[in-house]
Amino acid sequence: MAEVIDGEFTAFVNERGDALLRVAYALAGNQHAAEDLLQNALAKAYARWPKIRGDAEPYVKRILYHDQVSGWRRRARRSEVPVAELPERPAAGDGGHDADLRLLLRDALRALPPRQRAVLTLRYLEDLSVEQTAAILGCRAGTVASQASRALAKLRDLVPALDELTTRSEVK
Repeated sequence: MAEVIDGEFTAFVNERGDALLRVAYALAGNQHAAEDLLQNALAKAYARWPKIRGDAEPYVKRILYHDQVSGWRRRARRSEVPVAELPERPAAGDGGHDADLRLLLRDALRALPPRQRAVLTLRYLEDLSVEQTAAILGCRAGTVASQASRALAKLRDLVPALDELTTRSEVK
């Protein structure tokens, strides 16, 4: 029985691991934290594998979101927050505007409250419906809609170039 569980779990990780790592990266904001977040989520999922094997991906994603929000809350209680790395700056002529915009957007996403960041990740990166997002986060659909609206408004305030960018993409 253990070999069957190990084989099924390994197949799941091989098949869905990259997609789950992208979600973890969107939540964590850097590669190392994303890998740690995913590793912890997969360890928790493995312990529950016999019960979740038919519907494992939503379960693992739920663990990712909940663990990341818990981590944000723990870090928010600390008085001092270390900075892991300085942002990269592109060399002149390397399409610096796009890179600068990505860096601004990354920093703006990190400035959002945990729930708003989770809502944006689920709604726009994972392309889930309001109802699916609400089910994963354990809240009502109205809460998801209002959090998404507030988060997008804050992103527009923090990165005014987003309005210009979205207007250009709608015209094309």
